[in-house]
Amino acid sequence: MTDHVQETDQKNEPTALSRTVSGRLLYVFILGDVLGAGVYALVGVMAGEVGGAVWLPLLVALGLALLTAGSYAELVTKYPQAGGAAVFAERAFKTPAISFLVGYSMLAAGVTSAAGLAIAFAGDYFTTFVSMPTNVAAVGFLILVALLNMRGIKESLRANVAMTAVELSGLLLIVVLGAIVLGRGDGDLSRTVQFTEGTTPALAVLGAALLAFYSFVGFETSANLAEEVVDVRRTYPRALFASLVTAGVVYVLVGVAAVAVVDPETLAGSTGPLLEVVNAADIVPERVFAVVALIAVANGALLTMIMASRLTYGMASQGLLPPVLAKVLPGRKTPWVAIVVTTLVAIALVFTGELQVLAETVVLLLLIVFISTNVAVLVLRKDTVEQDHFRVATVVPVLGVISCIVLLTQQTAGTWLRAGILLAVGAVLFLVTRRASRRPAEQQVAGA
Repeated sequence: MTDHVQETDQKNEPTALSRTVSGRLLYVFILGDVLGAGVYALVGVMAGEVGGAVWLPLLVALGLALLTAGSYAELVTKYPQAGGAAVFAERAFKTPAISFLVGYSMLAAGVTSAAGLAIAFAGDYFTTFVSMPTNVAAVGFLILVALLNMRGIKESLRANVAMTAVELSGLLLIVVLGAIVLGRGDGDLSRTVQFTEGTTPALAVLGAALLAFYSFVGFETSANLAEEVVDVRRTYPRALFASLVTAGVVYVLVGVAAVAVVDPETLAGSTGPLLEVVNAADIVPERVFAVVALIAVANGALLTMIMASRLTYGMASQGLLPPVLAKVLPGRKTPWVAIVVTTLVAIALVFTGELQVLAETVVLLLLIVFISTNVAVLVLRKDTVEQDHFRVATVVPVLGVISCIVLLTQQTAGTWLRAGILLAVGAVLFLVTRRASRRPAEQQVAGA
């Protein structure tokens, strides 16, 4: 990747928003979006797929995420007032249906991710305190999140810093505990290079990388902060790549520590795999770590549902979804219909599969978004702007598209079906909304 940002001519474009987000705050914001919930729950699932070499698919997933991140870095710094993948698609393809598909795919991915996080929340971390059926606890958790969302939850960057610190401290604790266990001679580092018997290592790693990729998604939402970042053309690429690399290093260390302390079979059989590491180390009370894990998962779910409900509200306000979804709760000024609908969809998704299949569905939906963004970079190369901006090597978005297609080939039929149903519902809503919006215009023409 090449950075063509120069030292001069780095003026910020006029914006109605306040440019107060520094490079450090942006770095923490992206790191907070990427870190936490996925790896807290999915280390065990990956161990079941690949065996002891959990760190390898995490490393592969980091490389794949960096490819698409390069495309985001170019587009955000080229169009710093644009609002994300849907806007990039609109600029590149000039087709409302494609822009809607990209925006709706992000929305569907957010709701599906919240359902998966609810299942993760209701697993072994939660049952450390309360014994309750997983689906019941997951539904109750989503209702609680909806009520908090309805009250007008506003996550500031300062709050995000605090939550990120909790998430990061929990993961670093696992690394430290792993080192202590190895130091006292109780662990087995050789397990980290062992694969599940009877599997082809390359295929096992690729399959596990699909799950590992879920742990890196979240960086794409940072495009929405483009108008609030100080010196966005210089700051954004640095913060984006640094946060992803930081997350990747932490994830690899966690993967190594977990397998070195606990055998892959035990990790695979747990819905709270990192809790197994804490118990094996027998230094930190399991309830202390369970609280950390629950905070990480709950924060991820809350932020995801806030994003999903606001995206639904925004698309309804723009006439892309039925206008009823843009209704706001008097007094609280929160999009209550959007919150209710996205929550009901998430609750329904809880009953459609385990965390693994929901995570794969999220990845599938986001791969559609990432393919669009990578292609948009190439299409928009003909569109020149006056200001210097980050420019990624042409091979990077090309490899980004190829990597997304490769990951799509690893999806199961059930995952395609679930994602297909969600997209079909979106297509129906889009067509109904467009037809309804045409009627007033047609009636006006007829009456003229």
